[in-house]
Amino acid sequence: MNILPDNLDSLPPLAQSVLTYAQQGIDLAESWLLSPAAWSQFALLVIAFLAARLVARRSSPMFTRVVSPVAEATGLFAEARRFLVSLLPLALPLLAYLFTAAGESVTRSLFGSGAVIAFGKRIFLLFAVRAFTRDFLKDPFLRVMGKYVLMPVMLLYIFGLLDPVAAKLSETVVGAGNIRFSLMSVIRGVIAGALLFWLGRWSTGQSRSYISRQEELRPATRELATKAAEVLIFGAGFLLLMNIMGINLSTLAVLGGAIGVGIGFGLQQIASNFISGVILLLEGQATVGDYVELDGGEAGTIVKMTARAAILETYDGKWIVVPNEHFITTRVVNYSDSGSANRYEAPFSVSYETDINLVPGIIEAAVAELDFVLTEPDGPDCELRGFGDSGVDFCVEFWVNGIDDGRNKFTPQVLFAIWNALKAHDIEIPYPHRVVEIKGVGQGLAALSRVESL
Repeated sequence: MNILPDNLDSLPPLAQSVLTYAQQGIDLAESWLLSPAAWSQFALLVIAFLAARLVARRSSPMFTRVVSPVAEATGLFAEARRFLVSLLPLALPLLAYLFTAAGESVTRSLFGSGAVIAFGKRIFLLFAVRAFTRDFLKDPFLRVMGKYVLMPVMLLYIFGLLDPVAAKLSETVVGAGNIRFSLMSVIRGVIAGALLFWLGRWSTGQSRSYISRQEELRPATRELATKAAEVLIFGAGFLLLMNIMGINLSTLAVLGGAIGVGIGFGLQQIASNFISGVILLLEGQATVGDYVELDGGEAGTIVKMTARAAILETYDGKWIVVPNEHFITTRVVNYSDSGSANRYEAPFSVSYETDINLVPGIIEAAVAELDFVLTEPDGPDCELRGFGDSGVDFCVEFWVNGIDDGRNKFTPQVLFAIWNALKAHDIEIPYPHRVVEIKGVGQGLAALSRVESL
């Protein structure tokens, strides 16, 4: 059967290539259908598939029972055993591939050819790749890469088009200005860059998790180690990507000089913030978990420190991005983290008719009964602060763990304790009194009485 037209040379090159490959496929199919050797290879493919299915069905339950660890098992060995069990969906196509490879060696020795069984072997390999993409890859990014990159490559490999397509892509050159790349290098760089970026992100997540569990290190040291690991991982990935794309690393010297000039003229603030972040991590003046207040009025708990800025979370849940440079060049009040002791005050007043010598003992005893009030470095201390317009002013000082913020609210509970203690001892809490004197009232009454007498 011939599908090639007589005027093939007048058609576009792409149409000529498609028709030529289609004619080759038709010729190959006709030769297979008319060849006894091809039919014997089809039979071997069916036998290999049935044998693989039988072996997989019989061995999978036993393999699962022997290899699977107990549910509560942890550690590297247990994870490796779970990984092996997760590969069971690949058992059937891989066994069929192995049995077909054995059958291919037999047919080549008997008939001198094995094109049909070799094609079937590649089909079984495609099924294995499909099962790997569908059942094994759980990460969304890897699943997309398997679906849109690995599967098309396997299809080209099955039909013998992988090498011609790769050669055509290598011959096609694209570029901008003096920079020239083959289309194959661009595609390889995009795929490799995406995989390296995913691997770098996964590696930094694992390293961050591991470093955060090292409780013997200071928080600032852990944060610095995390940033250093991130820079090393992505730096190594960048150099590897340049090598994959065939870019000479010596050309990076020119790029480094250009970046240096850019930093000198336009990126001074970014460079300053980056260096300030490194200084903060090294010195530990402020780290994640600290409650800080800056001269500019920004106040909150540091929830994240990046290479450029620190992120503060306020009492009402808002996030404030503060450049790292502000922590170096301005005054910063650090109230330390939530596990440190801080002192607060609760002011109140009593009536002038109160025996003020009894007030300190009553209030200190009442505040000391609160479970969040500390005895170290000092217990509650009630002090006389002054004599006000309406009453005698006192203030009780107390120490607590953490910050008196919207989540803790220590001071309101202390004020409740003061109110209840004063009421229990019949001590009056004063409110403002005003004495109004009206001048001239006596003269007005005398004049009114003379008028009435007339």
